Amino acid sequence: MDRSSAIERSLACHLALAACRDGHGNTHLINELMRAVYLGWYLQRAGYGNLPAEQFKIAEYAVENTLAHAHKTGEWRLEPDVISDFEALLCLHDAQLAKARLHEVQDAERQLLNFLKGKSDSPIPGSP
Repeated sequence: MDRSSAIERSLACHLALAACRDGHGNTHLINELMRAVYLGWYLQRAGYGNLPAEQFKIAEYAVENTLAHAHKTGEWRLEPDVISDFEALLCLHDAQLAKARLHEVQDAERQLLNFLKGKSDSPIPGSP
């Protein structure tokens, strides 16, 4: 993956986290975070990273809880206790984007699309 594209993706994720941390999120930004979580998981499975699956599950549940809360209240804010989990995942994802070959990132994106088309609740095993 070229450096410019990796920086652009990384910046989008970090800005989404900052906005959602401060209560200025929206559907697009929450989806951007969830996309980073799932792509990070798929890239880790391809050999780029070694975070525990539990950390990915925590982030996944945090996004789901934020969505549910936003639909009830209109407030798009991640809970403060999960911010450090997202920061660690975004650091991992930054490293993945810097190291992974373009075809591996594209393969992770294909896996994400297949997951989204399917009926599974999550591509990440276990529970937090």
